[in-house]
Amino acid sequence: VFLLGTGNTARQVRALTESVEEFLREKGERRPLRREGTEDMRWVVLDYGDLVVHLFEQETRAYYDLERLWADAPRIAMESVTP
Repeated sequence: VFLLGTGNTARQVRALTESVEEFLREKGERRPLRREGTEDMRWVVLDYGDLVVHLFEQETRAYYDLERLWADAPRIAMESVTP
């Protein structure tokens, strides 16, 4: 499962990254197997094995357009989660 999220600034992407990690750690004592992109916070990938979280700055998300690359993949509707 891929989960995509967007922040307007690197600071927001950092906050999203920290929130996702904290939420998953508290809910299931899960830690990412790999973390990439935390140096510049333009595109952060948190790999949990069965879940891969992509967190982007808005401009970077538009540039790479993963939704287009995975357009034929099934989508799962999610309701908003507030930790």
